[in-house]
Amino acid sequence: MEHLPVMYAEALQHLAIKKNGIYIDCTFGRGGHSQGILAALGTDGQLIAFDRDLDAVNSDYAKNLIKDHRFKLIHSSFSQLEAQLDDLSLIGKIDGILMDLGVSSPQLDNPERGFSFLRDGSLDMRMDETTGLSAEQWLASVDEKNLVKVLFEYGEEKFARRIAKAIIEKRLDSPFTTTKQLANLIEDVIPNREKNKHPATRTFQAIRIEINKELEELKQVLEQSTRVLSPNGRLVAISFHSLEDRIVKRFVRDESGAKYDPGRFPVKEVDIAKGVLKKVGKAYKAGNLEIKQNPRARSAVMRVAEKI
Repeated sequence: MEHLPVMYAEALQHLAIKKNGIYIDCTFGRGGHSQGILAALGTDGQLIAFDRDLDAVNSDYAKNLIKDHRFKLIHSSFSQLEAQLDDLSLIGKIDGILMDLGVSSPQLDNPERGFSFLRDGSLDMRMDETTGLSAEQWLASVDEKNLVKVLFEYGEEKFARRIAKAIIEKRLDSPFTTTKQLANLIEDVIPNREKNKHPATRTFQAIRIEINKELEELKQVLEQSTRVLSPNGRLVAISFHSLEDRIVKRFVRDESGAKYDPGRFPVKEVDIAKGVLKKVGKAYKAGNLEIKQNPRARSAVMRVAEKI
């Protein structure tokens, strides 16, 4: 296998794969997790993978796996999980769901996709290039107030106002069309650099999350997961920044007990809304060896839950 995703072995272990089970890989990417799941399945097992990126769906990795009768790849956002599985009559029959969140290595490696500030390319950033506004189009139309909000909330950028002001002023002269134009502007306006972090890191993350509605998509698929999983089915989610991890952590917490505190009201226990998951372990992190081999793994956090 040419490419191993972050926390590959740990993710497969915690899926607790059954030979005849039905599994979902929400983010196909280069197919690393999918290959591992298929290798653990028997002849009657089934794997359904999703990817909103046509480059991933049409890749050689996908073409090789599609030859396997146990495998199905769907070009769709994972927020359409329930609808797609309903069409296949698989609601409540899924034994495990894997989510490897965030931008994939192939997307970062291709400068024309616009995800990387280290390589010059078109300012796109869409995970699905067939729909929605590109980063270039969004930056050309967003107002300063909303730009500050996105940079602050999605990038946790303390210089959000300074960067937004500079972007709005610069676009009056000429629109942003390349990643280097944007990255260079941010380098010029940020007064202090974080150690081992490019000044444009937080801004690029924020714009990417906004363009692709990543946090909204995540909330939707998590909420759907409890309905599509079978009893004892596993949910495994790997996050790469605190915003994603916070959503996963809160979801698992809320679905692992009483969903609300009735306070002093005389509410019977039977009437209290209960969650349908149980947390499996705590937050898992990549080991030192993996981090040394793949620095991207240092920010990974994996959380696991099981349907009751």
